[in-house]
Formats: sequence, C-alpha cells, structure tokens
Amino acid sequence: MTSEHFHVLFLLLFCVLHSSEQTCPSKCLCMSDTVRCSSVGLHKPPQSLPSFPANLDLSHNHITWLEPNTLTMMPRLEKLWMAHNEIRTLSRNLFRNVSGLRLLDLSSNRLQMVEQHYFHGLWRLEELRLFNNRITQVEDSSLSGLSSLKKVYFSFNQITYFPFFSIQDHTHPFLAMLDLSSNRMSSLPLDDVKALPQLVQQGLYTHNNSLICNCSMYAMFWHWSLREYNSIKDFTDEHTCNVDGDLQRPIRFFRDKRFFRNCTVERTVTEPVTVLLSDVVVFVGDRVRLDCQTSLSSTNLSFTWLSPSRGFITQSSMDDTLISMFPDGTLEIHATTISDSGMYLCTAVDIKQALNGTREVNVTVLLPASEPFNTGYTTLIGCMVTLVLILAYLFLTPCRCSFCKQPPVHSNQGTLSCILSSFTREQPNIDTLKHVAFREHPMGEERIEWIPQS
Repeated sequence: MTSEHFHVLFLLLFCVLHSSEQTCPSKCLCMSDTVRCSSVGLHKPPQSLPSFPANLDLSHNHITWLEPNTLTMMPRLEKLWMAHNEIRTLSRNLFRNVSGLRLLDLSSNRLQMVEQHYFHGLWRLEELRLFNNRITQVEDSSLSGLSSLKKVYFSFNQITYFPFFSIQDHTHPFLAMLDLSSNRMSSLPLDDVKALPQLVQQGLYTHNNSLICNCSMYAMFWHWSLREYNSIKDFTDEHTCNVDGDLQRPIRFFRDKRFFRNCTVERTVTEPVTVLLSDVVVFVGDRVRLDCQTSLSSTNLSFTWLSPSRGFITQSSMDDTLISMFPDGTLEIHATTISDSGMYLCTAVDIKQALNGTREVNVTVLLPASEPFNTGYTTLIGCMVTLVLILAYLFLTPCRCSFCKQPPVHSNQGTLSCILSSFTREQPNIDTLKHVAFREHPMGEERIEWIPQS
C-alpha cells in the first residue's frame, strides 16, 4: 500500500471521527446553536455532545453526576440548564473549559452544600440558580472569582448561615440580586449586611426565614422600607420574625408594629438624613448627610470629597461653616442650596495597605413647591355674595321713608338710595346731612351726585 493510500485512509478516518463528534445525540433535539435533551429520561449526560452549541438543556431528567470531562469539548457554551435532576455534588474542574458560561441553572436538584471549588473559573457567569435544593451550608469562598455575577438565587433551601462578608464592591461589582428567601436563618449578621455594596442591599431578599424578632433587625427593615427597596415593597407581609423561637406565631414586621413599639428607629424632623442611595433629591434648606461607605473595612482611612460647588473637601481643609465632615467620611450639608446640586465623589484611602475605594452620590436640590392657590373657597364665597345681592335686588321693597327724596328712576335705584341713605342717617352729629341720588346722564350713563339735604 502506497503512501497515497495511507493519506486517503487517514483523511477518511478523520472525516468519520469529525462527523461523529458533530452528530446529534439520540433522544436530543439539535438546532443551530442549541442542543435540547430535556425530559427524555437520561440518567447521565450523552457520551458524545457536539462542540458547536451555545445552549445545552439537560433539565427534567434523572442525572445524578457530571463527570469532570462532560463539558470539555464545548468551549462555546454560554447557557447550561440542569434543573430538575438528582445531582448531589459537582466534581472538581467541571467547568474548566467553559469559562464563557453566562447562565448556570442547577435549581431543583439535591445539592446539600456549595463548596469552594464548584464554580471555579466561571468569571463570566452572570446568573446562578441554586434554588429549591437541600443546601444547608455555603462555604465562605464559594462565590469568589465570579466577578461578572449579577443574580444569585439561593431561595427554598435549608441555609442557616450565609457569608455576607465575602460579597464586596471589588469582588462582585455587578451583583444586583441575592435571593436568600425561604431558608432557615434565625438571625442576620447586621454589620456584614450593612457593609454590603449598596446595589446588593437593594436586591437582598431575606423574607420567609426563621428570624428571631429584635429591634436592630426591625430598624434595618424599616429603613429599607423607607428607601422603597423592591425586596420590601414586593414581599411586605412575608417579612416575619418569631418571638422566643415560636415558629407557630410569626410576627409581621410591618403589620404587627405593637411588638416593636419600644424600638427607636424613627428620626425626628430636625435629624439629618444619612443618604445611602446613589441618587438623592432634597429641597432648598434641607440638611443632608452623604456617606462614604466603600468596600474598605479598615479603621485607619482618610477621606476626600470632590464637591461640584466647593471643590476638594478634607477634614484638614474644613473652613466652611455650611458643611461638616465626620471621622467616618460622612459629609453633612447643613442647609442645601441650588448650587449644591451635582455629582459628589468620595475617595477613601488606606495608606498602610495602599488601597482605595470610591463612592458617587448624585444630589439634586429643588426649590420648595409653592402651595397651589385654592380657588374653591373663593368661588363659593363669590357665589354666596352674588346670590345675596340678587335676592336683595329682587325682593327688597322700595324705600318709603319720608326723608328719602326718590328721583324718578326705576324701583331698583330707589331701593339702593334707601339703603345708602340709611347709612348716612346713622351719623347724627353732621350739620349738613347729605344723601346719594342716582340720576341718568344725558348720554345714557349713570353718575353719582352729592346733593345737600334741604
């Protein structure tokens, strides 16, 4: 057999192997960039998955285990659905060749814990679904390295503790939803929760847990309600707690307020508002505080504010009586003016560790809204006066008193003459008493003349 024959044979073998790799697995449906193998009774993934799909659906099967090389030949994979299976754990390096994965759905399985190595290498992952499993523990660094993460769902599990401290500005800058609802947490590490990035706080869902009632937790939820976070607005009645651990008598934070009457959370009218939002709207003359809360946790920080109207502001350069700066970096404007509107940038610097963090707050100062002129009362009074004058015009009899000299005019003019004459009659000490008479002008107009009494 010549070398040419070997060459032809090699090409044929390569074509056969290549075509087998791209063959759609049995029981699956393959189309353009998607392979769908859901609800076909699989107990393990197909042996030969094609390399072209960006979407792989293996949901609603009986899969219990994924081999480390299951996804090795699928470098284009972006979305993986594994929901409604029987997976109990994930092997190491399972996702080592699919770093472009953006959606991972492992909901409704039998996972019992989330280990540190589970999602290693998925730095482009944006959405992680782990709800409705049997998870009791989430290891501290299990979400580390997921720098593109936007949404994480841990609801409907058995989690009693979550490492909130592992979520920081520089580790998860895009995280906007952290759903921990319907678990078994009896308390929340309030200091760690309050230190979360503001975007995470706005999207933190903790309702339907086994929380023990206390004033600190009530105060936190109350402030979230004041800032109209969606987690509070959408699940107001589901935010409950238990008194003395009694799970049979849940207390609703926002309905059963009598249980929290001794908790001091409401501020007085003169107390300044500490702004934790990225955008704030105030009126001229309001007193407001802008916090400089960043991801840095050191107690030895220096703070610098860049103000749109006052330039750079530091504690050492404070010479303005209209503003104050606190040791924690909070900037207070005593009485806001229109010129205080704009973007405020705070920079926190840790000199020892050579780290810095920034925070931006956009402030809008509005003029006080003027009270609308209420024309209802004035209209009513005008109608009543008009009605009285019309009744007087129609029903008052002409004056027949002897001292009224009625000119030869209509009866309504005589009536008015009588009324006006009665006013002059009540002045007894005037020698030359006068009264008013109405006469017709030659041109058809009316004029008033003062005629001395004879």
